[in-house]
Amino acid sequence: MIFYILVAILLFGILIAVHEGGHFAAAKLLGVRVNEFSIGMGPLIYSKQKGDTLYSLRAIPMGGFCSMEGEDEDVDSPDSFSNKPAWKKFIILAAGSFMNFLAGLLLLLILFAPTKTFAVPVIADFMEGFPYESAEGLLPGDRLVKINDRTVHIVNDAQLYFAISKGDTMDLVIERNGEILQRPDFPLSLREYTVNGETQTRYGLYFDTVQASPGIVLQQTWDTALYFARSVWLGFQMLFQGDAGLKDLAGPVGIVSMIGESGTNSPNILLGLKNVCYIIALVAVNLAIVNMLPIPALDGGRIFFLLLNKLYYLVTRHNINPKYEAYIHAGGFALLIMLMVVVTFQDVIKILR
Repeated sequence: MIFYILVAILLFGILIAVHEGGHFAAAKLLGVRVNEFSIGMGPLIYSKQKGDTLYSLRAIPMGGFCSMEGEDEDVDSPDSFSNKPAWKKFIILAAGSFMNFLAGLLLLLILFAPTKTFAVPVIADFMEGFPYESAEGLLPGDRLVKINDRTVHIVNDAQLYFAISKGDTMDLVIERNGEILQRPDFPLSLREYTVNGETQTRYGLYFDTVQASPGIVLQQTWDTALYFARSVWLGFQMLFQGDAGLKDLAGPVGIVSMIGESGTNSPNILLGLKNVCYIIALVAVNLAIVNMLPIPALDGGRIFFLLLNKLYYLVTRHNINPKYEAYIHAGGFALLIMLMVVVTFQDVIKILR
């Protein structure tokens, strides 16, 4: 357990370095001075000045920053962030999330490269006693195209949409022999089936597999990354709709604990490391998506103010005073810290239980 937790913390640190490295590289490339590039937060462990930039390592591995000249205030300098055109600011702000998404993609590609076969959302067979096998229902060879108006790209999509489906029926769209068929209000729900001599609650479907090829590996990598992104949006929808609450959120402590359990419950170290890396790829894509939300203090919030300032200038011929934006981001940061404290407290309580 401790081994996998240490691996998770190390990989978290790498994700942070990749994110802040994206900001750093974009800033340097576009002529913005970086005053400090830090991995970690809190007390300083090590630092080295090189050129205009202080490179530092700090004690708390769950964070980091890229401090740019003129990031939160107007600075009359040609290498100031505040003096750069909007398109350069956008690239610098978006670079961190882009690098996180790219890191998730590359990690998935590494994990999937040696895979021999991939499951596809095509029905191979049914569990014994499945009651809806017919020409008017489902048949082996049917491809799931949509579930409740959500497009199915990979088997994980189907499993996710099954899990969040409400009621005892689903609206299915299937492809059979090249023909698209509608199955509205189809009574596909959890039932008890006997699998390998054990009674399990399942949907009664076995999915087909395809042989891996370079093209299929790339497609599976891309579709899985998009599946991670869709999962984030569905999570936010469930929060807003009241189907999920703060108790369902997990912070760094909860994620590290989950990663440790995933690794520990694996039959061997190699599979444990693969499971850990899969979760880290999920976290990388989640960070990319969440960080681009228009929330103060996040990169998405800064991009939102960048666009808002452009609109304000078109109307008034004046820019928004940067100190007001700084106040809003500071308030947003304080609220995010409070949320993190609450979620972390919940994570600790769950672990102790």
